[in-house]
Amino acid sequence: SLWLPSVKDNLIICCCIRWLFLPFLCLSLSVFKNPVCKVYRFQTVDSKWMLVREQMEECTLSFSIPKQLLSLYIQEDMGRVQDLRELGELSPHWDNLRKEVVTRYGGLISSYQETLAELDKVTGRSFKPSCCKAQKSLEFIPINLHTQRMRVTCPRKTDTIYDIVTVGAPAAHFQGFKCGGLQRLLSRYEAEKKSFSTAYQCIYYSPEHTAKAQEVLSTMSILQPLITNLADQLLQAAQEHSSTGLRDALKMLSDKVSQLPNPSMHLLIHLSYPFISLYYTSSLPPLIFPVGDWREQLCPLVTRLKDCVMEVVEKAKKAMTFVLLQEAACSIPQGFLLQQRRDVVFSQALAALACGFIMRLYAGMQDKSFLRQLHLVGLVAQFESLLSTYSEEIGMLEDMEFGISDLRRVLFKITEAKTEDISELQPLVCGRRDHFTVEVPLPRLVFQTLPEEIKEGKPLQVFPVLFNVGINEQQTIAERFGDISLQERINQKNFEILEAYYKSLSEKVPLECLPCFQTQSDIKELLETLGQNVVTKKRKNVEILWIAGMICRRLNGIRFTSCKSAKDRTSMSVTLEQCALLRDEHQLSKDFFIRLMFGSQKEITWLNLITTLSSKKNTCYYKLPQ
Repeated sequence: SLWLPSVKDNLIICCCIRWLFLPFLCLSLSVFKNPVCKVYRFQTVDSKWMLVREQMEECTLSFSIPKQLLSLYIQEDMGRVQDLRELGELSPHWDNLRKEVVTRYGGLISSYQETLAELDKVTGRSFKPSCCKAQKSLEFIPINLHTQRMRVTCPRKTDTIYDIVTVGAPAAHFQGFKCGGLQRLLSRYEAEKKSFSTAYQCIYYSPEHTAKAQEVLSTMSILQPLITNLADQLLQAAQEHSSTGLRDALKMLSDKVSQLPNPSMHLLIHLSYPFISLYYTSSLPPLIFPVGDWREQLCPLVTRLKDCVMEVVEKAKKAMTFVLLQEAACSIPQGFLLQQRRDVVFSQALAALACGFIMRLYAGMQDKSFLRQLHLVGLVAQFESLLSTYSEEIGMLEDMEFGISDLRRVLFKITEAKTEDISELQPLVCGRRDHFTVEVPLPRLVFQTLPEEIKEGKPLQVFPVLFNVGINEQQTIAERFGDISLQERINQKNFEILEAYYKSLSEKVPLECLPCFQTQSDIKELLETLGQNVVTKKRKNVEILWIAGMICRRLNGIRFTSCKSAKDRTSMSVTLEQCALLRDEHQLSKDFFIRLMFGSQKEITWLNLITTLSSKKNTCYYKLPQ
């Protein structure tokens, strides 16, 4: 017999469902807002019906991530200024250069503080429309960052979700592209810096050398307090006569000291022998332990260690700061302008990546295979770009290439939220320019379901890859009369990264754990086909984008699509991709294929046209596809 629930039963069921899914609802509300939903019913080739629900949302990270980054940039640059002042007395030549560098840093800090103050005034909206892409106060904000989710319910299989993030090309639109983007500007800058070094009586340092100097400074600032804390733990264990505590503290202390840069190892190595001797002594049976106060015996050694570490840190800090002073002196003023441009582009790219990572994490929270892949290997983040290699868009692509590449310096970490409040579930960014970590808080009930490795704070990697194929009329001009070598180089380079990721994944995770699709193409075969297309000379070879997208979905990856403003080209690409997924994976009837083209993605275009149309610049209206 068929059971028909009463009103009371319905209330109980609704309360239970709400209680079960409340943590997941809080997750969604903390990051995504202002949904636009559409539901369709389409017929399959075997005359059955499928239900398709698509939902587009704005993302609060559009503003929160850039604001956090700006605060970190300000903090880092203020630290640099302080380090320069602590160099002490310098010769008149170097003192003048230091003053000039400090002045430049002061200008950068002041500019970032003004931008942060302007962003704090923004209320109401959670995305930057394309009409504001060249606005100074919003230059760190990504353009039109939205999420798009398509949920398919059909008789043949369980519900399937397809996610994609749409965003305008991460680029310095306010600064413009008259002289190109980051790729061209940085290449020219490195060549010119060698001549500057002679004029300023400086040693030329390559980007690798300056990056190493920054890494040493960062490592020192982290390790010094850790070593001091572990030395105190060692004394505490000695006071308690805990042989286990001594061994553990000594092992951790030894590990941290060994992480200090190589020059410091020579200064500290002589201190290791008393500790090693103690280690072996404390491993003996209790009756053979040395008599007396352990803490009293250890205190002189620990004091010497702390003093030595302090001396090493101070010397290394001054040496590396002087290296960076020389690099900065040779860089005036172009180096600071390029740093600002790179900060802008990275801010937009990181906001998009964090949005995509969180969306993918929320969707895979109950998928054990996905979580295993996440902590063992990491996720691939595939950026699909539709920019042309002509005029100003080639500068955008040069910016975007560097922005996506810089995302390799980012790690993610899952943490347990202090409370269930939505404000406590906002992602937090920490670190400095050479390395950032995005902490993603989860409610306690959700956090407890994660694998132990993730709960213990294991850093989670993301492997960003960028594939670009220009598709508009400007690309036609570029292919006939211009140069598309930038696009070819980007696609080839990122194919190699994707191939290396797949190799690493196949070695650590059984491929049976990856998602199943109706189209039976093997990932290895798809990679071979992609490799062939990348090196093939073919105009507007959109097969590159199609195959890269298929591989990304099969690898549990994060999908991004972008063009200049994430409106027309992006909307058409996403809608076509959804149509193809319904046709290939869910047997959509051909009669319904065209109808499905009218989806929620056109809402992005209308949202961006509101300002334009109200200001009577309605030529944009006539350029829209019919």
